[in-house]
Parts: sequence; C-alpha cells; structure tokens
Amino acid sequence: MLSVLRLKHPAVTVENEVVEPSSQQLHNYRVSVAQKPELDYIKFTWNKMTASEFEEAWKVKKLTKRADFIHMIQMLYYVKDPGATISFFQSLLDKNGKLLIILVSGESGWGRLWRTYRHQLCNTEISQCVTTGDIKSFLDSTGVSYQSYELPSQMDITECFTEGDEKGELLLDFLTEVLDFSKTASPELRAGVLQLLRHPDCSVESDGKVIFNNNLGVIVIDPLC
Repeated sequence: MLSVLRLKHPAVTVENEVVEPSSQQLHNYRVSVAQKPELDYIKFTWNKMTASEFEEAWKVKKLTKRADFIHMIQMLYYVKDPGATISFFQSLLDKNGKLLIILVSGESGWGRLWRTYRHQLCNTEISQCVTTGDIKSFLDSTGVSYQSYELPSQMDITECFTEGDEKGELLLDFLTEVLDFSKTASPELRAGVLQLLRHPDCSVESDGKVIFNNNLGVIVIDPLC
C-alpha cells in the first residue's frame, strides 16, 4: 500500500503510525521496511500496543493530529468492542480521510459457521466471530455512511472429510479456531460442524473437491460529518 501511495503521490511525505501488540510481527514489519529503500520518505512510529491501548494513549496525550488513511485489515476479531474501536478511529480521520476495514464476509462460509456455532467455537473475551455483516449492522444503526465491496476467495477443504488425515485435521483446527478440535469436541459437535462445512451455504462440491466460501468483505468509511 505504501509503495502504491508513493507512485500516486511521489512528492508527499508520510507519517505512518504502526499499531501492533506482537513483538514478532512488529519485527517482521521493520525488517520488510528496511529492505525497501524507496520507503525512506516515510516516518514510521512503532507502537507496540493493542488498538485499545493506542486509543487510551492518544486520549491521555490529547493529540489533535488527523489521519488521511487508516486501515484495519483482519484485526477487528481481536478487540472487545468493534463498534467503539471503529468510532474512535473514524474520529481521527481528516476531512477527506478514509477508514478501510477488511474482514470475512457475512455471506461467506465463515459467517454461516459462526452464526450456527458461535457459542461453541467463539472466544467471548474478544470479537473472534465478527463479520462484515455485523459491522454493517452497527454502521446502519448509527447512521454512518460507508461503501462496501466483496473480495471473492475460496479454499479447498476436502481433506477435512477424511478422518485421521493430518492436513485435514489442521484445516479443521483452522476453520474452527480450536486447537485439536477433533480430539476436544464432542462427537455431536464435530459431526455437526463437518455437516455444515459441506452444506451449500458454506461450500460447493466440484470434481470430488469441497471448496469453502472464503469471501472477504471490504468496508470504506468516511469521516464524521
């Protein structure tokens, strides 16, 4: 994204506030940036903290600067209150700014799986099972204007249906976000999840393969009026 921004606006200097609680991921980002000398026009501020810690620090410092672009890609699963998080970051946008959110689509197989087995699979301490459908409902209820798009994506999950298949078991752990799901889930829950994963609402079967609907949703939010 930063490379594309440079192409579009070659003379502009950029301040990039990086917010990431994982030391390893922050290190990976630093290494990636160091390997791209063309990004030397960017001043990076590395914030090793969660989104809520960043919000708290911002308010304590009473900062007034505004952002032209904020992206929250595959991250709202890890906050306690997605709506409050969106509202805070939207408040930081400058008059022509944009807030970009990417999550799994509410119309994806994930959406159907989580709506059906939310209580059995989802961590209630965070918003692990949030989709763009949930975010749109929040935005509609608060009267916030936005644009939405779908990013088609699919995943071959055929191995999940071969009992004992190592790759299939790992895929099942990934889909349920439960470690050793087959060993820890009740037989009824495992059977129900497998049946749903094969259902047309989640997947299509073609040429002997089960292809999971992995679509992502994109939401672009404008500044507060």
